[in-house]
Amino acid sequence: MDSTTLHWASRRYLMSRYEELQSEYGRLPDGGRRADGYHFTTEAKRIFPRYTVVDAMLMEVERLDPDRLPAVDVLVSMMLAAADSADSPLTDPPYDEVEAPAAADERRLFAAKVQHWTAQPDVGADPVPYRRVLTREESSAWRTSLQRRWGVQNGWWHPMLSGAVPPDVLVLTKESMWEGDGVDQVRRVLRELGRPRVVELREYGADYLLDVEIVAPRYTGPECYWTDEQHDWIAYASHEGTVAFGGVLAAALVATWPEVDRWRWPGWQAPGDR
Repeated sequence: MDSTTLHWASRRYLMSRYEELQSEYGRLPDGGRRADGYHFTTEAKRIFPRYTVVDAMLMEVERLDPDRLPAVDVLVSMMLAAADSADSPLTDPPYDEVEAPAAADERRLFAAKVQHWTAQPDVGADPVPYRRVLTREESSAWRTSLQRRWGVQNGWWHPMLSGAVPPDVLVLTKESMWEGDGVDQVRRVLRELGRPRVVELREYGADYLLDVEIVAPRYTGPECYWTDEQHDWIAYASHEGTVAFGGVLAAALVATWPEVDRWRWPGWQAPGDR
């Protein structure tokens, strides 16, 4: 097995496993909480630690640059180390007698997968799009750039800033990226501009360098920014149900997306009018 195939297989397994566990958790009645609303059911305790551990392992695997992977024997050791000790703020709280075995078993499952793959003579894996966790230094530099180039203030951009939204800033509703074809339109424009990779900066959690084919400017919990190395465009998804675009991306969307006016944000309205 070569390094690229092992990295693809590891990422694909962990992404699939995370979605599976998240879906399983989502099917629990009452959000997995007991009748008092404060304590989790035994079933929830068997699932929640698993997908927090899977998320931590995936993040650790994606700290590696797919374009610059180490030799396969080194990579195997790194995958096994991720299985053994990858952590995050969600894996830090002490586990009880139900949660601890579940978390340990999930780590064992990934380690067993890695060992199984490397023991096979001709294991293959379908490619996965580029995604890499940015280093702390990279994240800091990108955030400084957004502040200087686009006037991001305290993690906010238009229309969350005080004052009127500039006429060259395109603000759409969140539905444009969920119900409409907004995500496809953004990817199309970036491809036409020759931008193969995009930076995604999150309100919390890891920041990423992404393949343009998986960029999705949507609000999913943390507020997010997107841009690239040219620094000539920005996208910002806010908790207020807006997605704003600036620079060459905004101009191209206005010029080439026939339905863009349908999704324009109407501005701040009284609560009863929303």
